[in-house]
Amino acid sequence: MAYFSERLPHVLTRSDLATLLTPTYAEAGSVDDEEAFDRLQRALADEGLADDLYESISTALRASAGPRTEPDALMDKLSKRVGARKGRMKPAPGSPKISAALVRINLILGLAPESMQAVMQSEKGKAALKDGLAALGTHLVNELLR
Repeated sequence: MAYFSERLPHVLTRSDLATLLTPTYAEAGSVDDEEAFDRLQRALADEGLADDLYESISTALRASAGPRTEPDALMDKLSKRVGARKGRMKPAPGSPKISAALVRINLILGLAPESMQAVMQSEKGKAALKDGLAALGTHLVNELLR
């Protein structure tokens, strides 16, 4: 699936993603913001994770766009809001869906038990991860565009 806009990775860089996801990761992992940000930056170096997050954000952007909304106009609005919301994002509400996405991050970082890899490769794990990424994307878009 193509991104909502080709501009998305430029408007919302990986560093921005790490910053915006820090409150969620810090709260869920019971780590301070600095440690959470560092871990997220390392995890987002993984092409697959970054691509999956951009896809989930794209899906949420499509859902929030009206029938007459121009993608460039929404990207301009998103660009303005990214800078304004840095450091002021609320954490995503804890849920099994969000936990699945955070387990993937921890697997990339080598912080989750290897047994979790098998769980995440199961059909149920893949479905939970897909739902978790969608929930994170929706949370980010809602926070940024509200």
